[in-house]
Amino acid sequence: MIEASHLTKEFGSIRAIDDVSFAIPRGEIAGFLGPNGAGKTTTMRILAGIFPPTSGRASIAGFDTRTHGLEARRRLGYFPENAPYYPDLSVSVYLRTVGKLKGIESSRRGREIDAVLEACGLRQVATRLVGKLSKGYRQRVGLAQALLGNPDLVFLDEPTSGLDPLGRVLVREIIEELRANGTTVFLNSHLLGEVEATCDRVAFVKRGRVVHELVLAEMQSGLDVEIRVADPDAALVEGLSEFGSDAGLDGDLVRLRVAHERSMPAIARWLAGRGTDLYELKCRRKTLEEWFIDVMGEDQGPG
Repeated sequence: MIEASHLTKEFGSIRAIDDVSFAIPRGEIAGFLGPNGAGKTTTMRILAGIFPPTSGRASIAGFDTRTHGLEARRRLGYFPENAPYYPDLSVSVYLRTVGKLKGIESSRRGREIDAVLEACGLRQVATRLVGKLSKGYRQRVGLAQALLGNPDLVFLDEPTSGLDPLGRVLVREIIEELRANGTTVFLNSHLLGEVEATCDRVAFVKRGRVVHELVLAEMQSGLDVEIRVADPDAALVEGLSEFGSDAGLDGDLVRLRVAHERSMPAIARWLAGRGTDLYELKCRRKTLEEWFIDVMGEDQGPG
């Protein structure tokens, strides 16, 4: 559904993105992660056809965004960060205007507006002016216009910004419904918990480059294990390495990585069999936040 090949974008002397390449299959929910200024929004705007790359190419559903930009945009719903609104229009009139701009036939425009009003929790404010709504409700209006027309692909740039916890749950439910309908979603968010809960894969962006890609199902396939025993030694570590990988001694703890939690009872039985006093045995999965920190590295300060 999305293919980016060696994209570069320069603004004067500033290179915002540098040789970015990735692909997203149809029907997947993909996250785009990186610190502020990493080039996430710039990449999304190039893919949406808002401006062209300096070099490289991008395509949406097989249509080149430069040579067949109109065909690419017809398959796309876009919710930009800090989305612009018409504050003097009511929600329903605004969505009707967007529907006309998207070329939705008048015979089905009303039904589709009703559907996105319901999906985004906007029915109770449909007659109110957009400019009189809270930031959270304006975010919902932006999400609604992106969903209008049942696009094959939806870009969401910080969709939960300004939303309360209930609003974030609503966005998560909408994304799950889009997944069920086979819609591809490309999501940029700083809320890593939301990304981890919804995405199939993520790409990490650092200083304008994609530096790592991760399939979240693979992230969940391994466990980090900590074992606290009496008098651990090299022989104990060597024996435990049979159960997993990266076994090592850290003070009075032995740490290793195992493929599945089924290894835990086997480890406990092995320790008991050799007469080792076991004080603690615990496991956990590496979080997306920990992956993010590891990928960004110590040289990347907060932004």
